[in-house]
Amino acid sequence: MSRQSYLFTSESVSEGHPDKVCDRISDEIVDLFFREALAVGLDPRDVRVAAETLATTNRVVIAGETRGPKTITPELVAHVARMAIRDIGYEQQGFHWENATIDVLLHPQSADIARGVDAAEEKDEGAGDQGIMFGYACRETPELMPAPIYYSHKILQNLAAARKRKEGDAAKLGPDSKSQVTVRYENGKPVGVTQIVVSTQHLDPNLTSNDVRTIVEPYVRKTLPEGWITPATVWHVNPTGKFEIGGPDGDCGLTGRKIIVDTYGGAAPHGGGAFSGKDPTKVDRSAAYAARYLAKNIVAAGLADRCTIQLSYAIGVAEPLSIYVDTHGTGQVSEDALEKAVRNVMKLTPRGIREHLGLNKPIYARTAAYGHFGRQPDADGGFSWEKLDLVEKLKSEVA
Repeated sequence: MSRQSYLFTSESVSEGHPDKVCDRISDEIVDLFFREALAVGLDPRDVRVAAETLATTNRVVIAGETRGPKTITPELVAHVARMAIRDIGYEQQGFHWENATIDVLLHPQSADIARGVDAAEEKDEGAGDQGIMFGYACRETPELMPAPIYYSHKILQNLAAARKRKEGDAAKLGPDSKSQVTVRYENGKPVGVTQIVVSTQHLDPNLTSNDVRTIVEPYVRKTLPEGWITPATVWHVNPTGKFEIGGPDGDCGLTGRKIIVDTYGGAAPHGGGAFSGKDPTKVDRSAAYAARYLAKNIVAAGLADRCTIQLSYAIGVAEPLSIYVDTHGTGQVSEDALEKAVRNVMKLTPRGIREHLGLNKPIYARTAAYGHFGRQPDADGGFSWEKLDLVEKLKSEVA
């Protein structure tokens, strides 16, 4: 029997966190390849990107494998990286968008990998690698996300927006920040917050932890549901005191080190593969999006209150090796029926996923911070995996 009353904690990190700077640069490169392919008339289905970024004090190193337009030069890649760093807000002595050294070490994709992924005309293309991917949805928030990770993200999004607007004393904050929210559950439902952690870089050296709390507390209170913060809620704001040196100047960053932040905050399994820097032939990314899409539509259709979906693939093989659905005892129909329905409403080959969700587009840089899930679909196709357009089809399949 599952526990009904407990505490659960999730964390988020801002777009200025060193690992997220790297995720953003890697995803900007994916978008660059899709934009250029569309501009020169190259089939975007032929784009291949696996870009990794390292960032440290005033230096960025970009490496990986690509295939795409010949118009993309190391100088263009470096420019895109600089513009991303500027947009995040780094104009500091130890990490500055304008004078950081940027090394671009991208090279052509491995012929062996290409052989397994590229499709002949008569067959579907294979997966870009083996692996397992998970998707999850639940009724804890309107966006069908777990409450702890959802509100951890929202706190930092709201602080970043205020910082960029130079809204009052929020202009004194820097780009690098982290949040953590401990949610209290009663009868299986989130009802309040027992602990709040916010650590944020500040540009004014005279600010104390209490000063920073005075700045951030109103944004936290506006973010969390009414009544969730009580006099018993414990606050930890910049608990070590000063936080002036931030971003890659304070801590080396790498692409793909925040995979739990990117997904469900630990409330659901993660397959292990990172998302950022990968084009959608990599099922680490596209199949995780598909699994979230299907789980969200199952919950939205009223077929379950919680749903976890696992997909598995082998390199060079198009069809998933397995499809697993778990409704955690909340299902209105059997998991067997849902597994059959999932296969019928969406083709889960790599190509099928990309075509169904419209993933061969420059839509990835926006996913690099504040979570890949629980966001609103964009008019240009971004976050298409958050749409609820399978609800009626799923209901029909299990009727």
